[in-house]
Amino acid sequence: MSEIRVGLVGYGVAGAYFHAPLIHATPGLSLAAVVTRNAERQAEVGARYGAAGVSEVEELWGRCDLVVVASPNRTHVSLAAAAIDRGLPVVVDKPLARTAEEGRGLVRLAKERGVMLTVFQNRRWDGDFLTVRRLAGEGALGEVRRFESRFERWRPLPKGGWRETGGPEEVGGLLYDLGSHLVDQAVQLLGPVREVYCESDVRREGVAADDDTFVALTHADGVRSHLWVSSVAARLGPRFRVLGSEAAYVKYGLDVQEERLRAGVSPDAPGFGEDEEARWGVLGTDDEHRVVRTEAGAYLDFYRGVVAALRDGAAPPVDPESVVEALSVIEAARSSADRRIVVRLP
Repeated sequence: MSEIRVGLVGYGVAGAYFHAPLIHATPGLSLAAVVTRNAERQAEVGARYGAAGVSEVEELWGRCDLVVVASPNRTHVSLAAAAIDRGLPVVVDKPLARTAEEGRGLVRLAKERGVMLTVFQNRRWDGDFLTVRRLAGEGALGEVRRFESRFERWRPLPKGGWRETGGPEEVGGLLYDLGSHLVDQAVQLLGPVREVYCESDVRREGVAADDDTFVALTHADGVRSHLWVSSVAARLGPRFRVLGSEAAYVKYGLDVQEERLRAGVSPDAPGFGEDEEARWGVLGTDDEHRVVRTEAGAYLDFYRGVVAALRDGAAPPVDPESVVEALSVIEAARSSADRRIVVRLP
């Protein structure tokens, strides 16, 4: 195929600020159609991307070679399955599914139909996480013993919407939202998880899903991960604090790519993923340390990987089975919080 026509389902935050601009900037991809019932958004996708704005998913199937599911979480499984049944490869925004079993079902279906399935775990390409992976791989930390990772905000007044006000059927709350990224990064960096402990709370009036959650993981080799997601952190902790036998790495501030995408900066613009020097992390000990340049973030690499998978038969940029593994951890965390126990995984 000379150009892969992409059909995008959903044009909320994920669709408008992440998927559409990344698809548009990726050589080999063309945003052909976007499913949104909002007339203003339909006009916007036409003006910005030359894409057709359609109101129903059924209008999408004949217009595309690849489907990207960026609709509300509760619809991910059904929409992905509908595309796969039609022989269309699929990108699904996180979380892939509510349960690991639902995720495994999608993986099986994609294999049976012989089509690509991958998941938009874009924060594997955060510059700060790429830096952590490099430092750990080089042995700069010595033996990694504890991995601390946070997505914290100070948002005492709820914004509303299904992520905050919906029940379990909406697959809302921070554990399944930003927590999906934290767990995925921990598993990618440190491998399989054997024990899970979780504290999860709803702190704000009018919110139905978790907005303040802590997860502790014990990995198979004994390394521990401590993960925080919160909307009620009045002072933010470090994005990463990684403790090793020889040194630690501490980094404050979020990866810059989301901020720039929301500001309308094209992801193929020069320096798009480069962190500001003032936000670089520090490697070492209290007595001896140095500033470490943050690796350039690279969200575009995800969609470049999608093109390689579809054109050249390369492996998908995110193996969906690795995402199912992380879903098992999230399920265990939910059970741990509900039952107030440590959950052991096989």
